[in-house]
Amino acid sequence: MDIQEYINRTHDGEPQWFVEEVGMTAHKQRVQDILDKKDYLSGQHKILTRKSETYNGKVFEPRKIVLQYSKTIVNFQTSYLMKNPVSLTGDENTVAEFKKVYLKGKFNKIDFDILDSLVKYGNAYEYIYVQDGVIKSKLIAPEDSYPVYNYKNELIAFIEFYVANFSEYYTVYYTDRVETYTNAGTGEDELYLLETKKSASGLPICYKNQNELDTRFGRSDLDDFIGILDTMEDILSKFSDSFYKHHNPIPVAIGQQLKGEGLNQNLVGGGLVLDDGADFKMVSNSLDYQSFEAIYKTLKQALLDISFTPAVSMNNTDVSNLSEVSMKLLFQLADIKAGMNEKFIRDGMEHRFAVVADLLARMGVSIDEKAVETLDVVFQYSRPTNEKDIIENLKALSEMGAISIESVLENSPYTKDVGQELERLRGNRDSQRVQKVNNGAVNEVRVDDPSVIV
Repeated sequence: MDIQEYINRTHDGEPQWFVEEVGMTAHKQRVQDILDKKDYLSGQHKILTRKSETYNGKVFEPRKIVLQYSKTIVNFQTSYLMKNPVSLTGDENTVAEFKKVYLKGKFNKIDFDILDSLVKYGNAYEYIYVQDGVIKSKLIAPEDSYPVYNYKNELIAFIEFYVANFSEYYTVYYTDRVETYTNAGTGEDELYLLETKKSASGLPICYKNQNELDTRFGRSDLDDFIGILDTMEDILSKFSDSFYKHHNPIPVAIGQQLKGEGLNQNLVGGGLVLDDGADFKMVSNSLDYQSFEAIYKTLKQALLDISFTPAVSMNNTDVSNLSEVSMKLLFQLADIKAGMNEKFIRDGMEHRFAVVADLLARMGVSIDEKAVETLDVVFQYSRPTNEKDIIENLKALSEMGAISIESVLENSPYTKDVGQELERLRGNRDSQRVQKVNNGAVNEVRVDDPSVIV
């Protein structure tokens, strides 16, 4: 089913079908959920809705303690995978052309923002276009995005809807064109076609994470632990209230009545002498802080486990003199989560590579289709590592001839761009060859010569 058939069946062939599509209940619920997540990340938590109470005839304003662990967790997940730029591997010429595209279009920053949106809202949408001869990427806000799928769950159109300066804007993406409608300047709800542009890259690229209930849209990671954070904020706020309500002790006299003005507030070092059989004591509330501590620690540990966050990264574990294996074990959950996020973002990147290759071909750059299929990305996790042990292992493998120089550079903690380092090594090799020839040497310098690597 193509988009025209979808319009005829679902919207009775209405020319401005996108207005009705945006107003569908499913889209409204999804967008509202995204807006709720934005409010939560900005600090609008459930605990802030606690109402005032009356205590001892006075209005008591309860504690409203907000724990912004959610921002810490989502920022950790994003930075753990995307703090270091990805490296492109594959055919040498193809990688060189794609590196130019990445550099000019600032795609490394785009990759970070895509993963950030995936973790927070479950979806991210990217549109590739060409401007002034440069391939660029535009991220469409998830709350403004309305992808259109047919009954086979195939993307057949895309709508970007937002309100600016009290005017509505509808940008409709088709496979061959992009149309923008608005009611700006009309003073009423009547829409008119603002502009039409050809689309060489087709529809936007949809990134999504795993969602067991819907294969078309992802699911926010915040849904897994917002309930735990709400409970932590609730018990912490109520426990703090107990100090303000019950911290003053109450004097209780048994068997004898205190007459006169009672106890002198300025009395220091004095005492009370009561009749035989009488008793006097100060009664105060006993707070069971051990129970609070046990519950709070259990909730926080559950928060770390469910969010795949290492306890050491949240200062919950003391570390010292750890080996490389121990460090990997501490960050095992983070590696698992990063591997899942890597899969989700890699699916969209493969689509991006195909679009960029097609645009390069249209711009006169020769790109081999088979070489594009071999193009891959290497992610460098931000796990703390023992760099000395890694370098010694790489050196041992290189001396054994069991690893290539490319693999050494890919796994080196000091290499940010494998292709650039290889070019520099070739330059060093060529300069050393010229130097040896000038000195009368006849032996060729090999690429894997240790002197070249150093």
